[in-house]
Amino acid sequence: MISVILVDDQTLVRHGIKSLLSLSSEVKVVGEAENGLKAIALLDELATTVDVVLMDIRMPQMNGIEALTAMHKKDINIPVIMLTTFDDHESVMQAIKAGAKGYLLKDVSLETLVESIETVHKGETLIQPAITERLIQGLQGIKGEFESADMPEPLSKRETEILRLMAAGCSNKEMADSLFKSEGTIKNQVSSILSKLGVRDRTRAVLKAIELGII
Repeated sequence: MISVILVDDQTLVRHGIKSLLSLSSEVKVVGEAENGLKAIALLDELATTVDVVLMDIRMPQMNGIEALTAMHKKDINIPVIMLTTFDDHESVMQAIKAGAKGYLLKDVSLETLVESIETVHKGETLIQPAITERLIQGLQGIKGEFESADMPEPLSKRETEILRLMAAGCSNKEMADSLFKSEGTIKNQVSSILSKLGVRDRTRAVLKAIELGII
């Protein structure tokens, strides 16, 4: 069972997510906090038993981005899924730069929420299509925040296809099924894409591709 802590300043939201997750046999909520400061204190106590953190981006005293930065400074390397209800691409971009592993709107279904927790727990990066669409719209009007170094070599047609599937939020298994390839082959091609784009994870790969006009 995957152990999770919830961090959100709205009590009803925390209770709602906790009640939702109580219906799952794969995930267990082991702690709650109402802001980043209390989340850090809770993680100092429970870090060895927590697998994933679900954290709101916007909170008083210490927001989710600040809390994520503080976690890294304390070497608390637990994957964080940022929760948002806002059409706020700038905050999501900042969360990406701070190292968040997943991004979800708060109105997701139980199935999507559990799948997302399982995805980041396995070490993968989660990209929710609805948020990707908002980022694309937002990036059209702002200067890119990532370095746009030239790629060593262009992406192949298949790599571009895989990148589009990544932007749609597909897992390696879903891409493998869609393209009739093995998961191992997809994993190797994803690694090649990251190398060519000069980024370290799938989320940054998608955003870099958006900035470069590849997708």
